[in-house]
Amino acid sequence: MLNRIKRILKHHWLSAVPTQHAMTPALVRKLAQAVAASEQQHSGEIRIYVETSLPASDLWRKTSTRQLTHQRALTLFGKLRVWDTAHNNGVLIYLLLAERAIEVVADRGLNDRVEPQVWQAMVARMGSAFKQGHFEDGLNAALAQVSGLLVQHFPLAAGQGNPNELPDAPVLH
Repeated sequence: MLNRIKRILKHHWLSAVPTQHAMTPALVRKLAQAVAASEQQHSGEIRIYVETSLPASDLWRKTSTRQLTHQRALTLFGKLRVWDTAHNNGVLIYLLLAERAIEVVADRGLNDRVEPQVWQAMVARMGSAFKQGHFEDGLNAALAQVSGLLVQHFPLAAGQGNPNELPDAPVLH
């Protein structure tokens, strides 16, 4: 109970300032351009969602913060329609700043071809970069790795294009 109260207070008192500090307008533009460039090399779709804190309704749930974060990423995966790509190869990179939590959710088309350790290592590298204050570097490295996996497993054939099924810009909330 005490942990839930602490979690609620931490999330309640945070404003959008951490998100705005971590995701400057220039970085948002760069990431959108990087996603767009990536998607010209494969048939996948990539979304980035950065959230300061969880909605109050989630904070009252009797579950661990780790489980809440994972559930939130899965919920957003659905809401953002990342699951609804033509080849089932969408990827969501989710950051929850209040908990310093990172989740990468890949649709079944890609997830079935990538070992869980690959995703875990990617999250660990992003977390390490973020702890050192290298937010942009961590996100760029994750984007590059996701792009590499999509190119490896879902390359575009010569002359084939990738219709942009989802927006490229990161979502800040």
